[in-house]
Amino acid sequence: MVKVGVLGCGNVGAALVALVGERGDEIARRTGVRLEVAKVAVRSLSRQRPVHLADDVLTRDAAEVVADPDVDVVVEVIGGIEPARELILTALAAGKPVVTANKELLANHGAELFAAASAGGVDLLFEAAVAGGIPILRPLRESLVGEAVHRIMGIVNGTTNFILTRMSEEGTSYAAALAEAQELGYAERDPTADVEGYDAGAKAAILASIAFGAKVVAGDVYHEGISNITATDIAFAQRLGYVIKLLAVAELVPVDGGPDEVAVRVHPAMVPASHPLAGVRDSFNAVFVEGAAVGDLMFYGRGAGGSPTGSAVLGDLVDAAVNLRKQTHADLLALERRPIRPIDELHSSYYVNLDVLDRPGVLRAVAEVFERHSVSIRSLEQEGVGVDARLIFITHQAREADVQATLDDLRGLEVIHTITSVLRVVGADDEA
Repeated sequence: MVKVGVLGCGNVGAALVALVGERGDEIARRTGVRLEVAKVAVRSLSRQRPVHLADDVLTRDAAEVVADPDVDVVVEVIGGIEPARELILTALAAGKPVVTANKELLANHGAELFAAASAGGVDLLFEAAVAGGIPILRPLRESLVGEAVHRIMGIVNGTTNFILTRMSEEGTSYAAALAEAQELGYAERDPTADVEGYDAGAKAAILASIAFGAKVVAGDVYHEGISNITATDIAFAQRLGYVIKLLAVAELVPVDGGPDEVAVRVHPAMVPASHPLAGVRDSFNAVFVEGAAVGDLMFYGRGAGGSPTGSAVLGDLVDAAVNLRKQTHADLLALERRPIRPIDELHSSYYVNLDVLDRPGVLRAVAEVFERHSVSIRSLEQEGVGVDARLIFITHQAREADVQATLDDLRGLEVIHTITSVLRVVGADDEA
């Protein structure tokens, strides 16, 4: 019998407890290890929950769960930095394996936690921290450890993908799509972490750390959100053969005469309609992995929700319990400090939408600004006349700093009313 202490009994914690009850006999038959939920730390003892827990199992004292000598494995699903960090470190120091779904903690203190797990000789497993029920971290850490992975690109936030799907398929405004996501429980009352890219940024940091063996924290990740995406952007993207998605991108950038640099970013992008990520709808997630030998892989499924995330936690819990009985543990990859490539030095193609005066010489003036900053134009369309005149550009690959300098100069032109939208374009013909 392996006794489990669970910190938190919200959507994920309750789903885990239910799954242990439902799947316990089958897990025991297949692994020889029986799991028992021995202690559960909660904020309120009187709150109604979707799972039944005996009074002697519940406690409001999370530290009591960690310190209990009868608890063999600790599962942390309370979220946030503290007290989760201190509780996990205490458990690891006591020789207790830990399973966590805490993306925020791992994205900011992962290296410290990994070192503590190694020092304690126990497991620290966290599959559920990225993309909910989709198995992605274990494949990166184990199956693909010998692969030269050079880029990971994914949709790792279900809230934003739901919003963009509604905008693309139903013509819904951003505000209305967000309100629907909140009604369905996909978005929090304060959706900032999701819609401004912070949630995806934390997951991108974890993906980059595991894929590249690099110390990447949330503060290293450049992020933009989707709150400025308009129905006009959606319509132009569709007309040009693209779909707008919020992407988390982590890649290794070769540097002549020096170590490869790590570039990690989150931003909305125009993805070709033919790309597998373009078909990922609603609250689903997908992670696209590009490797030198294996080629392209895509992991797809439900990226959030109590049951899918609880399933991922349970998978880690079974591994930790089996390893504990065998007196072994999974070795975490050593992380080294790699240079972080700043966003200004990255290259991409860009979509630029300008509201302009409708008079002779406008196109020449705009094109001269692009040329002055060495930003080459791949395609150009003019839309509307008079006060509705606009110019729509897609560039060839260009350096971010050069594009930003171009935009700064364009804002100073008398013939430009507004720079309506600027989006990066993934999968352009000249993409490296």
